[in-house]
Amino acid sequence: MKVLFVSSGRKGRVSPLIKNQGDSLSDAGIDIHYFLIKPGIKNYLSSIFQIRNIFKNSNFDLIHAHYSLSGFAASLGGKYPVVVSLLGSDAYKPFILRWLTRMFSYYRWNKTIVKTSRMLDVLYLKNAGVIPNGVNIERFKPLSKDTSREKINCSTTKKKIVVFASDPDRKEKNFKLALATINYLKRNDIELIPVFDIPNSEMPYYLNASDVLILTSKYEGSVNVVKEAMACNVPVVSTDVGDVKQNTSGLKGCFVCESNPASLADGLLKAFSCGNDSDNRERIIELGLDSVSVAKKIINIYKQILDK
Repeated sequence: MKVLFVSSGRKGRVSPLIKNQGDSLSDAGIDIHYFLIKPGIKNYLSSIFQIRNIFKNSNFDLIHAHYSLSGFAASLGGKYPVVVSLLGSDAYKPFILRWLTRMFSYYRWNKTIVKTSRMLDVLYLKNAGVIPNGVNIERFKPLSKDTSREKINCSTTKKKIVVFASDPDRKEKNFKLALATINYLKRNDIELIPVFDIPNSEMPYYLNASDVLILTSKYEGSVNVVKEAMACNVPVVSTDVGDVKQNTSGLKGCFVCESNPASLADGLLKAFSCGNDSDNRERIIELGLDSVSVAKKIINIYKQILDK
């Protein structure tokens, strides 16, 4: 089966989230190719014809687009099978884009995938399926903290490391709140480290080197970095976004807090006392959130569409 992955390419490359899913499908025997759309309305409009030509000339079986705008472009070029995965930000677009998303989902796309049940409610999509992105549990696994700190050049620090796994300039990730939370504690033995623009293969070292992953986002879909931390048995302190509460409920070292410094600081203190000796990794396997299990679900969707 030959599938064209269509997505935005803000930095000229496939995002790690989408690439990881593509890799898991490739490992399962699907022939995955990528088409990136540069930001800007002109680029999305011109991509309509490019996608059509590539699909026809390269004998693809179907298109799997990621994010609503890519889904619009992919399905406007002609009548061919289109699967669209909507991610967290799609549920918080302006009203007209959310309305268009519903129209395309019902009348143009063969299958719509959302990452959480919360997205179903926000977008009013009764015909969509909920399939979170999976975690590569062979890559994300518990590692020695000392070895991991050596890998990220923090071997000499005695401080507690709190990882913020996103670009601080992305306003929806709310780095200011993470910083305010650390300042609220008024301690000099805590180091907040923003981690972004690194290869996904290096992320396990940053997680395992840390004492806590902090997530202060204003909104999310299915938060992969939280699932990656769970797979590494690393404590998590998060605002109540996406599927964090659903996935971490009852787990040792995982605390979903109110979106203010006092609540998050209290969560950090509790997480520090837990250490990295949990078995939260088992929850990923139990929920079928590993990349192999998720790939099987997506391939079943592909087969169902092509069988029709």
